[in-house]
Amino acid sequence: MEEIRFIFWEAMKTVALAFLALLCAKAIGGLRVRCGPGETRSRSWRIVRGALYCILLTLVAAGALSIGRDVAAELYFTASQNNLDRSELPKAYNNAWSAIRLRPGVLRYWQELAEAKLLQHQFRSMLEDQGALRSLGGGRLEETDALRCAWAQFFLGQYEQVISVTQELIQNNKYYTAPYVLQGDAFLALKKNPDAERSFLGVLQILPSQMDAVAGLAHVYFLMNDTPRALAVLNETARYPFPPEARKRFASLRALYAQ
Repeated sequence: MEEIRFIFWEAMKTVALAFLALLCAKAIGGLRVRCGPGETRSRSWRIVRGALYCILLTLVAAGALSIGRDVAAELYFTASQNNLDRSELPKAYNNAWSAIRLRPGVLRYWQELAEAKLLQHQFRSMLEDQGALRSLGGGRLEETDALRCAWAQFFLGQYEQVISVTQELIQNNKYYTAPYVLQGDAFLALKKNPDAERSFLGVLQILPSQMDAVAGLAHVYFLMNDTPRALAVLNETARYPFPPEARKRFASLRALYAQ
């Protein structure tokens, strides 16, 4: 939808620029001078009309350049998305950064760069971009941006900050399951197993087939030396639809905990 909107507005700007340029050129060509000696008047008017055409050409060129920058930035952004889909992380980073250099005021370009940085483990650099994300987001981070930053903090070992962010996200949207899982992982890292258990159970009450929450809850019970309960959590997954990769993960955990 965003790409369709972009194409529509860029096409409208191009058509409008061409129409106004033609209209102004016709208006300049139709101007006539009514006073002054003949030869002097003719020479002066040619100079004035030439100057007006130069100004018009300059304005059209500036408008075309602006449209060209917009299109180029969007092409870089699209290329970055394709790079991420193919796990070409350095290319994704470079293309996202090229889009930002051309149009630094577009939020989704910064979000694309943040995603590339997170996947490349550039956690500190990503957190340094929070100011731009907040500014372009109306003074606050969007949910996905806040969660992405919380993941960066998690990998940097800033677990207390992670919990603060996830608690705010959960308070604002209790049906957003991803913060519960990250919060549970942060509690596990702090060895606060009961709190981690509550976080993972909170996810499963909303979405019983959340794979990471199932694995996290089973791991909590395993760390609490309650292996039968950990196995029971994994066995309970037979009641719900999970993809093959999740089934494979649960089987591996089951084999590990049963040893």
